[in-house]
Amino acid sequence: MGPLEGIKVIEIAGIGPGPFCCMMLADMGAEVLRVDRNDKVELGIVMEPRFNVLNRGRRSVGVNLKTPQGVAIVKRLIADADALVEGFRPGVMERLGLGPGECLALNPRLVFGRMTGFGQEGPLARAAGHDINYIAMTGALHAIGRKESGPVPPLNLIGDFGGGAMYLAFGIVCALLESRKSGRGQVVDAAIVDGAASLLTFAYGLMRAGLWTDDRGENTLDSGAPWYDVYETSDGKYVSIGAIEERFYHELLKQIGLDKEALPSQLDRIGWPALREKLKVVFLTKTREEWSRLLEGTDTCFAPVLALDEAPEHPHALARGNYVTLAGIKQPGPAPRFSRTKPEVRSPPPESGEHTDAALLDWGFSSEEIAELHAAAAIA
Repeated sequence: MGPLEGIKVIEIAGIGPGPFCCMMLADMGAEVLRVDRNDKVELGIVMEPRFNVLNRGRRSVGVNLKTPQGVAIVKRLIADADALVEGFRPGVMERLGLGPGECLALNPRLVFGRMTGFGQEGPLARAAGHDINYIAMTGALHAIGRKESGPVPPLNLIGDFGGGAMYLAFGIVCALLESRKSGRGQVVDAAIVDGAASLLTFAYGLMRAGLWTDDRGENTLDSGAPWYDVYETSDGKYVSIGAIEERFYHELLKQIGLDKEALPSQLDRIGWPALREKLKVVFLTKTREEWSRLLEGTDTCFAPVLALDEAPEHPHALARGNYVTLAGIKQPGPAPRFSRTKPEVRSPPPESGEHTDAALLDWGFSSEEIAELHAAAAIA
């Protein structure tokens, strides 16, 4: 019984941030019904459905939105929903007859969540793009990487999932709370360029304070500072240190056997290259495991750099139960945690259209209506 138990969401199938947002809502207990295409058009990276874990926790109905009957099905579902999530380019839902105007007329309390890269308005609103393009527009991509390298794509964490999905989920829950007071729904326009820019708020504050520059790899948090970086160990693996505060920095030096009096001052940028060389030499004297035994749990702000396959087996992750295994696939579990309403993953990712008949029955369609929709090729 997660905190969103009782909330009903219609998800118009898409890729990346839309499914991640709906995974978060489903993990928190919302009943999310995914409306998949039944014309076999592949969306995004192709994989077996069981590996597409962003689709976990919800049922799938296969609907042909190119038929009037298919559009009518979605309208009927919307009338009984609290929220809708779609990730088409601007104007597509309107052309289908499922734009905010039509949907809010059917259900005035509906929260209409829209996920795009560039937003619903602006010169680039209808342009194609992906995570790397959106974070490039915000300055985030420029800021990530070492001084001697070009920008480094940070997977698709900052755009699709951080600036996109999480802002959309937050916006939907905010709008749902507001609708409880006003009795009115509204549109949530979640653009990845907006969310990714918002994630840089702290960096902009540092810039205005003169504590950050646009020169990549020369700042406190971007590998510029030698005490906030990763270092190779004797076995070819890596460890991370983040000893920003003076007391943590001094504890790090003590633990690894360096005399702070023989080193440049921590904040002496001119001395950073020399300090970095000292740290490189020291960390190459032990394996990653040896450094972990020495430094984990201390106030040195230390952690081993774990591979994706290693992370679920770390003792801290095991103790907290951070990962779950569903249908044989190990994956991160729901987050965050709640003291009473515990989130859970209800089911593995569905096949496209796997629950069409059963879900429509549960949402108020009769067996006769479902048979007619099959005959009209409106559902899978």
